[in-house]
Amino acid sequence: MNEPTAHAGDLTLRPFFWRATELFPEKAVVSETRAGRHRYTYADFGDRVRSLAAGLDAIGVTEGDRVGTFGWNHHRHLEAYYAAPLMGAQLHTVNVLLGDDHVEHIVNDAADDVLLVDPGDPFETVERLWDRFESVREVVVMSDDVPDTDVPVRAYEDLVAGHDAEYEWPDVDEDQRAGMCYSSGTTGPPKGVEYTHKMIYSHALMVMTPAAIGIEEGDVVMPVVPMFHVNSWEFPYAVTMAGAKQVYPGPSPDAETLVSLVEDEGVTLTAGVPTVWIDVLDYLDDHDADVSSLERIVVGGSAAPKGVMRRYEEEYDVSIDHAWGMTETMSIGSVSRPKSWMADWDRDDKLDKRSKQGLLSPGLEMKVVDDDGEEVPWDGDSFGELYVRGPTVAQEYYNRPEANEEEFEDVPASDESGGSEAGRSSARWLKTGDIVTVDEDGYVEVVDRAKDVIKSGGEWISSIDLENELIAHEDVVEAAVVAVPHERWQERPLACVVTREGADVDGEGLRRFLTEEFPDWWLPDDVAFVDEVPKTATGKFDKKTLRERFEDPELRWTPGEE
Repeated sequence: MNEPTAHAGDLTLRPFFWRATELFPEKAVVSETRAGRHRYTYADFGDRVRSLAAGLDAIGVTEGDRVGTFGWNHHRHLEAYYAAPLMGAQLHTVNVLLGDDHVEHIVNDAADDVLLVDPGDPFETVERLWDRFESVREVVVMSDDVPDTDVPVRAYEDLVAGHDAEYEWPDVDEDQRAGMCYSSGTTGPPKGVEYTHKMIYSHALMVMTPAAIGIEEGDVVMPVVPMFHVNSWEFPYAVTMAGAKQVYPGPSPDAETLVSLVEDEGVTLTAGVPTVWIDVLDYLDDHDADVSSLERIVVGGSAAPKGVMRRYEEEYDVSIDHAWGMTETMSIGSVSRPKSWMADWDRDDKLDKRSKQGLLSPGLEMKVVDDDGEEVPWDGDSFGELYVRGPTVAQEYYNRPEANEEEFEDVPASDESGGSEAGRSSARWLKTGDIVTVDEDGYVEVVDRAKDVIKSGGEWISSIDLENELIAHEDVVEAAVVAVPHERWQERPLACVVTREGADVDGEGLRRFLTEEFPDWWLPDDVAFVDEVPKTATGKFDKKTLRERFEDPELRWTPGEE
């Protein structure tokens, strides 16, 4: 197989870097760090990215090598986002919240050559696993100095300071692998997904468009979604391309930190999972703060409760935009905002649309199929699994041929879209595993994951719909609904609920509350009151753990029991 050859018109990350550093050199990049708030310009950023690339080159990083990162959201991590791909290497972001076994598997499976690691807990994880890593030859701690350790390490700032900013970028082909991220691994070992320069370029432009997120040069953007998670939903690339001010909240930010950054830096757009914004809302209830600059919050990973969306809109004039995506789609694959002709709708009708996962992003195609592989109608009621394809959708998993057979579907040569299979790089459908409905206006609503949907007596029950309604109860803080075995109906729903301190609510009361929205056969047979709903490393409810924990009926509450 011939090696790809770079051409002047190739879709690489170089124009992103050039545009920000040459056209908007005065714009700020702000980071909250352990040492305090750090601030510099895109001009400074550009010099440091080149110096980092020169430093990586000096320690032996060459084209095709994998540079792993193990850190939070800050300016040093942003520099690595550009230095590694622009020098022809591949950036591999590793989730700092994973357990040791998953980190070991991911680093060894990817065969990372160098690790850039945050001090504190991330470095301590690397230190514990050092003797179990098979390929890592260098560890760089993203700080001014290095901890006292037996692991051979060097300080990031020494690496940058030791090399000037005259590094010349090599010619890189658009099909060169630029990024890598692993799935969360809730149903087995995490699976690696690789992104080429062309995929990142295409996805960043998609995210920038008004049909998706809509990022402008005048925005001040704070990505709260971690940089170790699916390219931080593409914000480090799309925002840089736009030339907008960037604000990074640092290691594991709390609500107080986020509100302070919004207030001090004039943040207009931010993004993260719904639990973050529920915590921020609780903080604002008890503290005076000026968040008037904030216009939009993008949420993903799970649905934001309508009550939370309504409060942000009515009390702070902030809209919450639902988004959907996966590691395999490079994150953002749809965004929900009303269409222009819906502008005169009343607030509740528009809120119903905005609470869905929305319209597919430009460049993607979809279909929704039932258990027999037949497409379901777009009527807002028919359930099916969402399949997607397009230039930003992965075509295979790294080093997992058995998963490729299960989770991708080839398109026959006679596919109705026309054309031959030869040369069609996006011909395969990704089976997302998301069970959805699509309404008559084309809005996708995720009703469950295929592994989480409850099939009771042959009928489907959406755990997500039940969860959203439970969370709307004034005494409920968190709610997760899972399927548990049933002798007659095969599966029945179990609600795992966290209540507010001092709440006076029982299982029967919650069931009565649900009867306002759902038929009796949807109602959970059992309710388990828990101190906390377990989360995965990406912040989603860990339903696998709940199913295992409550498989025994004696651990659950049953209606009618004291």
